[in-house]
Amino acid sequence: MKNTVADQAVGIPITYAHGIREQVKLGPKISETVKRKLRLGARIVQGGGVQRVFRQLFNVGPDEKLLKVSQCHLFTTAGPIAGLLFISTEKLAFCSERSLRFTTSTGEFIRVPYKVLIPLKKIKRAAPSANVNNPREKYIEIVTVDNFDFWFVGFVNYKKAFKHIHQAICQSSMR
Repeated sequence: MKNTVADQAVGIPITYAHGIREQVKLGPKISETVKRKLRLGARIVQGGGVQRVFRQLFNVGPDEKLLKVSQCHLFTTAGPIAGLLFISTEKLAFCSERSLRFTTSTGEFIRVPYKVLIPLKKIKRAAPSANVNNPREKYIEIVTVDNFDFWFVGFVNYKKAFKHIHQAICQSSMR
């Protein structure tokens, strides 16, 4: 994304504008992306805020604190899945914005959110990376001690998200 006079005139930091562009680009259409974001906002408000939604979605210990929440996409073999990345004092936890449809063994369809939970103590490394062909497309690679890779892309503020992930991992290793 080029540094435009229009971006500077309205006071949008270029990295933030690029992050919003990445969020929209990873979605199917701009109208669908906007609808998804509005539904997500409504779900958070109805659920009592991000802290409460986090506690409802994931098994949270009494001393565990939510540090940061970031909108992003988890890149899978089927493509990027939009959702929220919760960064806590104990874990990284991702939950999709929309439920995915699965077929049960009895042939029925069920809808469940796509969730990933990675205990901080099981993270071997978190690395900032960029697409070799397009360095503006940045992602965060999380590698676990059992060598599973998770790629988080499309952050609104990539640098801040990585900083919070890195800090959480460092603080966890000190305990």
